[in-house]
Amino acid sequence: MKSFDIYGFTFLVAGMILMLMLAWQWFKMHQIRITSTAEIARDEAYRKLTEEAILTQQKMNENQQKMLEELFELRIRITSIEKMLREVE
Repeated sequence: MKSFDIYGFTFLVAGMILMLMLAWQWFKMHQIRITSTAEIARDEAYRKLTEEAILTQQKMNENQQKMLEELFELRIRITSIEKMLREVE
């Protein structure tokens, strides 16, 4: 009977060690899943921010181009006005 008690106790300790290992692995997997989800969300936020920055840059470039065109037209008009003023004098 004593040998049965030793085997039973050994089986119980081995079972508890196995349960602790499984619980440890479950907690680690859960932690990794949470961390991965947070990293994915952060990466998605950075991607959206980058897209917004690119769109903003494109709009700024378009606006700068329009301003350059308007400045060019103003320069032409001012030049023609100066020419007319010289002719009048």
